[in-house]
Amino acid sequence: MTPADCPELGRFVRGELDAAQFPHREHVRMAFEMLRRHDFAESVLHYSRALRAMTARAGKPEAFHQTLTIAFLSLIAERLESGAPGDFTAFAAANPDLLDKSAVARCYRAERLASAAARRTFLLPH
Repeated sequence: MTPADCPELGRFVRGELDAAQFPHREHVRMAFEMLRRHDFAESVLHYSRALRAMTARAGKPEAFHQTLTIAFLSLIAERLESGAPGDFTAFAAANPDLLDKSAVARCYRAERLASAAARRTFLLPH
């Protein structure tokens, strides 16, 4: 599923990464790497599954948030379609707003993102 040039992506998908060592920048990097290798629908499936498993292993399954996950994947995919740079360092430099956890929150009302429904399933912004 993952080329040798990004062994961390393989470790992420296999559930070998520690949630405590997985800051937001790594969330974005794994999404970037996955989206470079798979179409959007496949990326949503694999990324969501890996992230959900990671939060469960950490004893915090409630930390998984489907709307935030898919919305961030969507933002990253859109930037990649805009002719984004080839490696993550260049991508991050060209898209510093995505390294801010609140990037998605600017598109949603706070109460919508805070809802139980937003955690369980993807909600479109209002």
